[in-house]
Formats: sequence, structure tokens, C-alpha cells
Amino acid sequence: MTVFSTLWGKTKQNLKPFPQFLLLGNEPSLELLAILTIYWVQGILGISRLAVSFFLKDDLGLSPAQMGVFTGIAALPWIVKPLLGFLSDGLPLWGYRRRSYLILSGLLGTSAWLGLATVIHSLWGVIFALLLTSTSVAISDVIADSVVVERAQAESIGKAGSLQSLTWGIAAIGGLMTAYGSGWLLEQLSVQAVFGITAIFPLIVLLVAGLIQEEKISPSTTASPEITPWQGVKTQLQQVSQAIRQRSILLPTIFIFLWQATPNADAAFFYFTTNELNFEPEFLGRVRLVTSLAGLLGIGIYQKFLKTVPFRPMLGWSTVISSLLGLTSLILVTHTNRTWGIDDHWFSLGDSLILTAIGQVAFMPVLVISARLCPKGIEATLFALLMSIWNLSGLLSYGSGALLTQWFGITDSHFGNLPWLIIVTNLSTLLPLVLIGWLPAGDPQNLTQAAIAKRDLPSIEMFEPHRPGSLGDQGFLPEFLPELGLQQEEIKTR
Repeated sequence: MTVFSTLWGKTKQNLKPFPQFLLLGNEPSLELLAILTIYWVQGILGISRLAVSFFLKDDLGLSPAQMGVFTGIAALPWIVKPLLGFLSDGLPLWGYRRRSYLILSGLLGTSAWLGLATVIHSLWGVIFALLLTSTSVAISDVIADSVVVERAQAESIGKAGSLQSLTWGIAAIGGLMTAYGSGWLLEQLSVQAVFGITAIFPLIVLLVAGLIQEEKISPSTTASPEITPWQGVKTQLQQVSQAIRQRSILLPTIFIFLWQATPNADAAFFYFTTNELNFEPEFLGRVRLVTSLAGLLGIGIYQKFLKTVPFRPMLGWSTVISSLLGLTSLILVTHTNRTWGIDDHWFSLGDSLILTAIGQVAFMPVLVISARLCPKGIEATLFALLMSIWNLSGLLSYGSGALLTQWFGITDSHFGNLPWLIIVTNLSTLLPLVLIGWLPAGDPQNLTQAAIAKRDLPSIEMFEPHRPGSLGDQGFLPEFLPELGLQQEEIKTR
């Protein structure tokens, strides 16, 4: 018995490092499990992505330009993400600021997907339903952000990005699990059946809501009867307004906004692969499998080799490399690969793998910069605002891409000017690099804290206690409209 106890004790000691190794050094907890589950659900919702795309193209008959506009509309809930944070802070439901909104998120998502699977068939009905699905993910996003930003702020610069790499990795694993299946299911089932399967996953968010650490709000937990939650929100708005005007925050924000707002060729390229190259849903599922693996590869490369590289050269060189490699798509759209004896399918798989990995590497510094720009006391609120600005730039990216698609005369059957669209969208990503000096040379956390200290901004704790679930805990999580956000980074390199 003694020998067994000794062996068991040694075994436990040997196994102890593995959880933190798998979690990239983050301390395991039930709350972290809930947060990672939310990320995983966001990734696995990609099971519906191809079904939505084919539904818009075939059932509703949208043109490439119309699909680009439609995709931008679907991003609207992510632009008002700070408002969702304000609501969760100032308007607790059933006595909770976090758990209740996760329950609401699950109910909204499931209801919307079930509606698409059964009774919703009109264009405006589909727009409304997809807005609800996007809102559902954005709400759970806001809640998950609280832990992500709080922990990210506590990381040293050498460890910066470990939690964000982990959460993106978990989301990518979720996407990986359904990547091939999304295409296979679409060949076996109707789009409505796929929507019905998708309706299951938002319920998982509802089930993990109880794992979030939060005390029920009662009158006794309020700081004072004179201070209302909405007054706390007003105070934070004043703090954010003063903080965003600091050059150390404003200039990087403008740079990344311009970089993200450059047009993309997403919709046009989808129509080209399905109508011109006749790629079937099953093969597009394979492409998604490859891009999901590539996303994990990009995260691994950044985490292992690049996370300590200064932000300016990291973002600058990754943008240049992405733009140059993105021009390889011209080989596919001009059918040059066929003259080389390379099949369209194989070329597309290899191209997608490389472009996605590079795009993921390019985007990781944006997440790290955003987390470390935020001063203490308003870090989560400002972080949510920054991410909403990035999402607004994404909407402009899809909108400008749709306008260019229309201007070049690209339709669902005419792709003669697609090479020019790809050239313009790729080279446009290089334009913001003339402002690369606006990015911080060192750790932006030190710069922003010093700038805020000079302005002597008050701390939020002066106005209300920093409770679990308060707006002071709200922040950012990777932007998946199930996967449209990630897809944008891949398409930006095309």
C-alpha cells in the first residue's frame, strides 16, 4: 500500500506540469474552462459558414458585391460591443451580470439558428436572423473578455500574448473539428438541416454559464445608494475619452484601423472558386480543414518564435510578406497553374495553407498591442472599444471590397477583372505602412500608464467597487462572426 501511495504521488507530481503546459502556462480553473469553452464554441460555429455562403448565393441569389455588403452588415453587433458591455454592467439580469448574459447569448443563438432551419426564408428575415446569431456570439464574447484582459494585463512583456494565443488556439481547434465536416454535411444534407445542427452549440455556452465566478448582486453589494451603475458607466466613458486622446493610444489605434480597413476580395473569390473552378462543398470543407490547421500553425509560430519581437518590425514585415505571397492567387485566377501541370485543387490547398498561417502571424500582434495599450482601471472598457473600432474597419473592408467588385464588373459568371481586384486589395494593405512609426517601439503598457499618470485620471474604484462582472472587467476576445473575422485576415493576403 505504501509503495502504491508513493508511486501514485510521483505520478501526480509528474503529471502536474502537463495541464499548464497545454494551457501555455495559464493556471487551470473552472472559470478558465468556461472561457475556453466559449472560444471553442465560436470556432465550432464555423460548421455553418459554408451553408450560409451557399444559402446566400444559391437560395437567395445574391451577387458577389451584394454578398460583400451582407457580410459587412453581419458584423454590426461587433461594432457596438462596448454597448453590450455597458448593458451587462448597468442592467444585471436576474441578479447577475455575467451568467445571465451568457444564458441570453445561448438562447438567442439557438433560437436564430432554429429559425433559419425552419421558418425564415426571406432576405430580410435571413438578415435579421444572422444579426441575432452574430449578437449571440458578441454577447458571450464580452463576458469571456473579462478574464482574458484581466489576465493579459498581469502578464510580463516576455509572456505577453500567451493567453490570447491559447484562446485563439482553442477557437481554431473548434474550427478544425468541423472544418471538413462543414462541406461534407452540406453535400449530405440541406442547408436548413445544417442550420438545425448549428443550433445545438449555443446551448453549450448556456450550460457553462454557472462556471463563471460571480456573486449575485443585491442592494448590499452596491457601493452606496448615491452611486448608480449608470453613473459608473458615465465615469468610465469620461476616462476612456481622456485615455483615447493620448498620442500613445490614439496613433496606434488610427494605424491599425487603416490597416484593417483596406478592401478585401472575399465574396468575389468565393464565387470564383464555386462557379468558375466548380469546387464542391466537400472540397471547400477540406480547404477549411487546411486553413484551420494553418491557423494553429500561425499561432504556434508566433508563440514560439515571435512574441518577443518588437511590434513595429513584426507587423511591418508580416504585412509585406503577406501582401507579396497574396499575389500568388493570381496564378490560380489566371489558370497559370494549369500550364504548370498543377491541379486547381492542389494549388488552392497549398495557397490557402500558406496565406492563412502568415495572416494569423500578422494578426496576433494586433491583439497583444490592443491589450497592452489599455491603462489599468479602464483596460477592459477601452479594449472592447478598440476591438469595436477594428470591427468597424472590417465592415469598411467588406464594403469597399464590394464597391471594387462592382466597379470592376465582377459578377457570379464574369471574372475577367478578378486579377485586378486581387492586385488592388493586396497592395492596398501596404499603404498604411508609411505610418508604421505610430506603433509603439517598446512595451505600450509602460507608455500609456505614464501618459495617464500625467493626466492624473481618477481610478474607477473611487466610484464603485471592482466587483466580478462589473464593466471594469469587460474586454475583448478574438473576433469570430463565426469565422468571418478570421477569414478576413486570410482574404486580406489575397
